[in-house]
Formats: sequence, structure tokens, C-alpha cells
Amino acid sequence: MPPELVTNLPRTSRPSGWRRCRWSRPSASPPAARGASANHKNLRAEQQQDPEKAKDRENLGRSRGGLSTKIHLAADSRCRPLCRVTTAGQRHDSLAMGAVLARVKITRTRAGRPRTRPDGVLADKAYSTNKIRAMLRRRGITATIPQPANQVAGRKARGVKGGRPPAFDPERYKDRNTVERCINKLREHRAVATRTDKRDFVYRGTIDVASIRIWLRDPVSHHSRDTP
Repeated sequence: MPPELVTNLPRTSRPSGWRRCRWSRPSASPPAARGASANHKNLRAEQQQDPEKAKDRENLGRSRGGLSTKIHLAADSRCRPLCRVTTAGQRHDSLAMGAVLARVKITRTRAGRPRTRPDGVLADKAYSTNKIRAMLRRRGITATIPQPANQVAGRKARGVKGGRPPAFDPERYKDRNTVERCINKLREHRAVATRTDKRDFVYRGTIDVASIRIWLRDPVSHHSRDTP
């Protein structure tokens, strides 16, 4: 039947072939889907139960570049990794300073417990916080950390109340490039640079395997400067 004739039909009349259909109302709760739910739904449920635990699931953080993971590590003077901690990509570097130092263990040449306190720590401006400096001072570790420009300006603006600037040795700070070179050695392994592993413990194992290869290429040498 042409469309113009359908519009002119009375409401009570219907073309031949039409049938009455009964429309069912949507149910209050849709049937549960089979299999595991989506990741974002699982994350939402975990956040409701334990927000702190589900904050960084599998240490994957979403930033401008997408999903990423940050590796915090300590290296010795020969660009060899000593310990590592993984966090989500958007987390600040200074948050993992205590966890990294807690994992430092250097085997002694003689009998005895391994060393857990390095002689000094060289770090960039991201670690220039009062909390980190107090922690290193309490453990008797020399801190070689430069101050950012805003902290220097804030201390000068307070005058005498700002206190003295922290000690800083620019000549010793030139050796901080060892940790950057250590990270470049880890990035030579594609699995570490791209993180194709979904689970965090698998990715940490990948970092450990890459670290073992770095140590095998550069055997252990008990040198006095071989300290983190």
C-alpha cells in the first residue's frame, strides 16, 4: 500500500496482514552476562571495597601518553641495577624513595649481613623534599640532591626563617648519570621498554631477568667506589 494511503486510513482500520503485537516491558535487572566482566567494571568494584588497594591496578597508570608504568631503581657506580620498584606512570618519583632504599642489599666480601645503608645517594630535583632529606639524615646517608628554583626562591623569601641551604656537592653530582645509563641498558630489552606483560609480577620478573643479563655482562668487582 502506498504511504500516502496509509496516512489517510482511519485509526480503527488496519491493512490486511497486520497483526497485534504485545510489547514486553524491559525487565528491572538485565540477565547476567556469561564470563568475566570488563576490566573497568572490576576496577569499579575493587575501588568500592578497598580504594587504596585498587588505586593503581597492576601498577598501570593512565596519563597523557596512555597506560604506563614507572620503574624506580637504584644503581651502583658501574651502571648496574641493585633493586627496583614499579608504580603507576602518574605517580611521583619521590613516593618510592623509601621503598627503593629498603630493598638495597649489598653482599659483603667477608662473612656478615649484607649492607643495607649506602654511603651516599645521588638523585635529581624530583627528590628534593624535606621528608626525603630527613630520612637520609636519620640513616646517616649523605644526600647529593639539588634544589629546584621554586624551593630556593621560597627559602630566600622567608629570610632568616628560611634556614640555611642544604649541602650540595656539584662535582659529586656529575656521577648521577650512572642511573640514567642503567635505565638505558634496561630499555635495550624490548619487553622492559614496552611492557607487553599484563600482570605486574610478570613485568617485575622481566625487569629482573634484564638486570641479571646486565650483571653477567659486567662481572662483580669489589671496588671501594662500587656503592649505590
